[in-house]
Amino acid sequence: MLRNKIKKTTLNLNPKIKSQMKNSIGLLLLIQFIFTPSKAETPIERFTTSPLLKNANVSVMIKNLETGKITSAYRPENVAIPASTLKLVTTASALEMLGADFRFQTKLEIDGELSPKGILNGNLFILGGGDPTLGSKYIGDPDFLTKWVNAVKNAGINKINGRIIADESLYEDEGVNPHWTWEDLGNYYAAGAYGISYLDNTFALILNSGAVGTTPKIIRTEPEMSFLNIDNHLISSTIDFDSAYFHGAPHSNLRVLRGEIPANRREFSVKGDIPNPGLLLVEHFQNELIKNGITICQPPANIIQNTTVRKLIFSQDSPPLKDIITQTNIHSINLFAESIFRYLALKHASVASTRNAITEMRNFLISKGFPVDELFLNDGCGLSATDAVSANFLVKILEYMKTKSQNRIEFYNSLPIAGENGTLKKFLAGTHLQGKVHAKSGTISGVKTYAGYVESNSKTYAFAILVNHAYGSSKRVTTAIEDLLLKTFPLNSKNKIKQTRH
Repeated sequence: MLRNKIKKTTLNLNPKIKSQMKNSIGLLLLIQFIFTPSKAETPIERFTTSPLLKNANVSVMIKNLETGKITSAYRPENVAIPASTLKLVTTASALEMLGADFRFQTKLEIDGELSPKGILNGNLFILGGGDPTLGSKYIGDPDFLTKWVNAVKNAGINKINGRIIADESLYEDEGVNPHWTWEDLGNYYAAGAYGISYLDNTFALILNSGAVGTTPKIIRTEPEMSFLNIDNHLISSTIDFDSAYFHGAPHSNLRVLRGEIPANRREFSVKGDIPNPGLLLVEHFQNELIKNGITICQPPANIIQNTTVRKLIFSQDSPPLKDIITQTNIHSINLFAESIFRYLALKHASVASTRNAITEMRNFLISKGFPVDELFLNDGCGLSATDAVSANFLVKILEYMKTKSQNRIEFYNSLPIAGENGTLKKFLAGTHLQGKVHAKSGTISGVKTYAGYVESNSKTYAFAILVNHAYGSSKRVTTAIEDLLLKTFPLNSKNKIKQTRH
C-alpha cells in the first residue's frame, strides 16, 4: 500500500520539479562516469594507449622477484631495439663467463739478442690483451707508463736497435662493428675496440670559431697526434651546442669533420675517436723511454701479426672485471662494453672477433635456458640499430642475476641509481623513487629504453621498458616512462611527501 502511494505521489509531481529532478540525476550520472575508473585506467594501459606511443613499437614487463608474479606486461615477448640496455646482457654474461675478478693483461716482450752492454738487437713489443682501461679517465693506473719504463730498465736495456711495436693481433683488425652506421664511425662514442686501447680511444679537437657562416680554425688536438689528418668542413652557426660529427674508417689517419658549432668561440672542443690507439701508445711510450736515457734507433710501428720468438719482461694487469663493468654501466661506455664482449670470443677462438663473440655469448645464454629467439645480437654495447631484444628477455637476465648468480652483488652495484649518479642522475630525481631504482638506460635515434630493478615496499621488482619510434621527443618518452613507474609503484599513503620533478 505504501509503495503504491509513493509511486502515485511521484507521478503527480509538478512538471517543473520533475524536470529539476531529471537534471540532478543526469548530473549525478555524469559525475559518476567521470570519476569511476575505467578498465583502461591501469598505469600500463594508460602508458601504452597514450597518443605519444600510439604507433610506437613497445615492449614492457614488470615482475615481482619475491613472488615470481608478473605485475605488468605489454607485448613482453615482442622484440625492440634496446640501445644501451643491451649492456645488461653483455656485462651479465661476462661476469658469469669470466668471473668478477678476471683481469686483462698487456705484456711487454722483446725479440732478438740483448748484449751484456744493454743493447737490444731486436724489437720491444707491446702485446695487447684487449684491456680498455690503459690511460682511461674512468679507471686504471694513471702512472702505468712509468712502470713500463722501469721494467725496460730492470731488464738491463739502455738501447734498442730496432723498434717499439704495438702488437694488436689478439683482436681482429676491423675495430668497429660492421653493423654500426657511417654516421657514427669516427665519433668518440663509436670508437673501435682493438687489441690495444689507449686514452679511451678518444681525442679532443680544439677549434676557434668566427662569424656565422665561416669555417672554424683547428687549433690543436688533445692528445697531439702526428699521424692524424682532418678534412674540415665545419660551419660556425647560431646554435649553442656541439653539432659536429667526425667521419672515418678504423686505422685510417683521415677524419672528415662536418656539422656546426657555435660562432665566435675562442676555444670550442669536439670529440672524436683515435683511429690508431696502438700506434699512439707506442709513440708516448717511446717518448718516455727517450726522456729516461734509453735510445731507440727506429721509428715506432704497429703490426697485426708477428711470429718471432719473444721473451716476456713485464705484464700489466687491468683492474678487476667487476670494477670495469661498474664504469661500463654507470657511464654507458661503448668501448668498454665492446672490448669485454669481443674478449668472450677467446673461449674457443684464437682471435677476438665480433662473430665469434656472438657465438660464445649465445651459447652461454642457451646453456642457461634464456629464450634466445627473443634476442638479435650484433654488438656488445647496443649502438647497432640491428640489435633487438624483448622486455621478457631482459627481465629474465635481471631475475637470473639477482636470484641465481654468485655475482649478484657486483652486477647490482654496477647499475646507475635513479636521481643520484651516472646516466640516471636526472631520471626520477625528486620523486619517491629516487634512490630506489637501479637500472640501465638506452638512447639512440628513435629509441628510449630502461631496464633494471625497483625496490618498493620491501620487495624487489625487475622491469624492462622498451620504446621505439614514439611520436614525440626523447624527453617526452622519458617523462612517460617515469610516470609509468611512479604510478606502478605509488608512495605509501602513510609516508606521503610532496614530490617535485626536475
